Amino acid sequence: MHSLSFFTNADVAAALGYPQLIEALRQGLATPADAPVRASHALPHDASLLCMPVWQQGQGVGVKLVTVFPHNGEKGLPSVAALFTLFDDATGQPRAVLEASELTARRTACTSALAASALARQDASRLLVVGTGTLAAHMVRAHSVVREYQRVDIWGRHPDKTAELVRQLAAEGYPVHVAPDLQTCAQQADCISCVTTSTSPLILGDWLRPGTHLDLVGAFLPTMRETDSAAVARSRIVVDTRAGALEEAGDLLLAIAEGAITEQNIHFELADLLHGRGHRQGDSEITLFKSVGYALEDLIAAKLLLSNAG
Repeated sequence: MHSLSFFTNADVAAALGYPQLIEALRQGLATPADAPVRASHALPHDASLLCMPVWQQGQGVGVKLVTVFPHNGEKGLPSVAALFTLFDDATGQPRAVLEASELTARRTACTSALAASALARQDASRLLVVGTGTLAAHMVRAHSVVREYQRVDIWGRHPDKTAELVRQLAAEGYPVHVAPDLQTCAQQADCISCVTTSTSPLILGDWLRPGTHLDLVGAFLPTMRETDSAAVARSRIVVDTRAGALEEAGDLLLAIAEGAITEQNIHFELADLLHGRGHRQGDSEITLFKSVGYALEDLIAAKLLLSNAG
């Protein structure tokens, strides 16, 4: 009988390196799993409770519970907190409980980097990260695994917080800078990674130069968006899962509602990229990866954690 293990966020950070997790996701996400669209419940003060179940034969059964409190930054706390529970799929017995904030951040960033490995130009040299929350540093680290960025700009609404994040990442050796102006940096970027909870567009389609890759991560509700409809309409669209995107991806749903695109413009899922379909078609193509979260990513990361811990 398996013993029940508990892993803290610090344990997760120590055991899940970005290159190894990207490769585990590359292999694991190519195989289908049962992952019902996550249940999202509104809590007071603009907060949300999310429930994400997943199971895959031979890999286990997992359930993640997530709270999102967008005003926590004012209290000096992360906006996202989570637990992940892993069960044996043959016996139903619990195998592990994980503090999952670090798990969520790492698997989200590594999934974006995995998509960028097929969608960003091979010669991409400038990365722009929009947002300074928990995910921002992870995006810099993960995207830098799949492309050799010569300059990384970070834009945030709060100058002090942005400057501190830049200092932290510079100390780790990344070529980071405070973005002096969002529009200018977006116009110069080869890859733009948005990790905010914005409800109005931050990146406009008119700003995008040919060959840009958009990585849209932060907006996770139908009412949230980080781009305008023009940006979406100019892009070839890849999503983590079509079911999740059509349920929750505000960037896409609002563009559909405004008549800029139709559901048929959502061309590929991430699994298609892993099977050799839907990769970038040329250096001038604008590509867009929209993720709202796929529970199989958590299961893959948890299994990798258990393997490394063993």
